[in-house]
Amino acid sequence: MLRVKNLTFGYGDRPVLKNLSFTIEKGENVSIIGASGCGKSTLLQSIYGLHHVDGKIFWGQEQLLGPNFNIVPGESFMKYLTQDFDLMPPLSVAENVGKYLSNAYPRKKQQRVNELLELVEMRELARVKAKFLSGGQQQRVALARVLAKPPEVLLLDEPFSHIDHFRKNKLRRNLFSHLKKAGVTVLVATHDSTDALSYADKTIAMKAGRIIETGAPRELYNNPKNAYIASLFGEVNELPASLFFKKQPPRKKVILYPHEIHLTDGGSYKAVVKNSFFKGSNFLTQAEIEGEEIFFEVPAELQKGKIIHLSIKGELLEKRIR
Repeated sequence: MLRVKNLTFGYGDRPVLKNLSFTIEKGENVSIIGASGCGKSTLLQSIYGLHHVDGKIFWGQEQLLGPNFNIVPGESFMKYLTQDFDLMPPLSVAENVGKYLSNAYPRKKQQRVNELLELVEMRELARVKAKFLSGGQQQRVALARVLAKPPEVLLLDEPFSHIDHFRKNKLRRNLFSHLKKAGVTVLVATHDSTDALSYADKTIAMKAGRIIETGAPRELYNNPKNAYIASLFGEVNELPASLFFKKQPPRKKVILYPHEIHLTDGGSYKAVVKNSFFKGSNFLTQAEIEGEEIFFEVPAELQKGKIIHLSIKGELLEKRIR
């Protein structure tokens, strides 16, 4: 179990992490989401032991003392994959992956390197020097290398940010499945809603150095505390509650995702189409209801200026008043 208690850290007079406390069970996959600059990367660095922090961090019963007591930063049971990859440019892909594996059993070492290169789909480039790789290829090699000697705790900072979209989905499935089977405790700092929703057991939402919500991804998505949390998962509407319930005060808002708003022949809400954005499987449509901008999804493009009717489930509207 990883326990963080009252963790605070800042650069000079600028606070970055503000009194963070949470617990992660062994083997859990936890996503950390939030806007750029909210402290996600600094949190991972602090857990790994790169910063002099106030507060306490425990792995099981052992307190992690960080750079105040460790000459070499980091913990032996923990790995941290940064956004700069830290590969050795003159070495080949295979040499980078096997850099920290023992040479005592060369056949076993080669087998492990091949296994990891298969995992990240880099086997065909095993002999290519790292300096000749693209950013996405370097990131895949870095992922393989950090798994060469399986850690108990793995800290990943935007681990798929440079990887092509068509390759990212398969890699993500393979990697998180591999880590779950190995029982590795994983913390992923990410901007990608797929990391936060599809693979995490728990999600921590951060804003301005603070944790504002923690819970199961499905719970955070279906019952967002506010529009900021909902926006971390994609497009979101924040509309006056008085638009739907006349007695609601002006400060009250309703939070809705575009897919929760439906185009109908005679819905309760009349709108005017302002724009459409092709998304592949559907169109994200921008419209206006009583002067309020609203986004919803439809399978076919709607003409600008067209008057339409929309419907929204009443129980959903009541549930999403904030």
